[in-house]
Amino acid sequence: MRLEPADELCHPPGAEGNFNESMYANVMAGDQGLGVWVRVGNRPGEGYAEVTCCVYLPDGRVAFAFARAEIDDPTRLAAGGAAFEVVEPFAHVRISYEGPLWVLDDPDLMADPAKAFATSPRVEGSIALDLHGLAVPYGGEPDGSEPETEVSSLLAEFARGHYEQHVRGVGHVRVGEESFEVDGLGLRDHSWGPRYWQNVRWYRFLPLAFGPDFAMCPVLVGGPDGAAHPAGMVLRPGADGVASYVPIEDLTFTSDYDDQHRAVRQRITVVTAERSYEVVGEALTLLPLRNRRTATDGTPLETRITEAMSRFECDGRVGHGMSEYLDQMVDGRPVGRAW
Repeated sequence: MRLEPADELCHPPGAEGNFNESMYANVMAGDQGLGVWVRVGNRPGEGYAEVTCCVYLPDGRVAFAFARAEIDDPTRLAAGGAAFEVVEPFAHVRISYEGPLWVLDDPDLMADPAKAFATSPRVEGSIALDLHGLAVPYGGEPDGSEPETEVSSLLAEFARGHYEQHVRGVGHVRVGEESFEVDGLGLRDHSWGPRYWQNVRWYRFLPLAFGPDFAMCPVLVGGPDGAAHPAGMVLRPGADGVASYVPIEDLTFTSDYDDQHRAVRQRITVVTAERSYEVVGEALTLLPLRNRRTATDGTPLETRITEAMSRFECDGRVGHGMSEYLDQMVDGRPVGRAW
């Protein structure tokens, strides 16, 4: 994989009409019961940026905003009041948001976004977080020197280049009259390449952290043949005491679902070349999101993405993170329901 400091910046979009360049980051302050994530995804060929901001509040409410915003500058990931600023490549990134947030007393309202925005109070919000990398990022863009694997082929349908990095996030969040000082752990990622949310049948993406010395991001991707393909990495101290990543080689993944087919718990066996880990997760606050598109033949397509701030246990340690489940929906059911 090729990964250079210049990859922290925006890439030339090429000829793909659905080229997407996005940065995403989450920070979980588990002792406060607070979670934050922000995403800016430039779609220059389609003339807008997808901008999403989410704050999980300690009492179970969610403050949320989404917009298809005008791209302020195609060389930056900044639109709709949100921005990612690279202060020092691979070491320090600053994220910010200034703008409206809709406060959902019941996060389930987002199953019907029009109703959620129409019935929920709107307040002014502010997010300012400095993200400091805990290790050299994991990933990059294939350089062609290695044969393509099944999982890399599947993920290429979603992003040509992609890297991730666990971080410590420090700063503040304001939701209307409520203000919070934040000091937590999380993960950021940067991806670029052609993307439709319908390009992958399903995936499970669980960025989580137990401490600055121990974190992981198990990923499971559903192929068109029905098989599940593992990916991701584990952050742990090396022999020199410096934290670094080892790839995940296998995953055993079991989920418990509610009556709306949404995952509320997980039991995961994470296997690396060094050892295996038993991880148990539980959703604390779950937000159902969706993306709709019409195929070229007129077929309506719907993707559901559930975003749950979650609590995890492993090796006697308690951590926090996200459990993100993406599924194409067929007859009201997620296609990856078995996992």
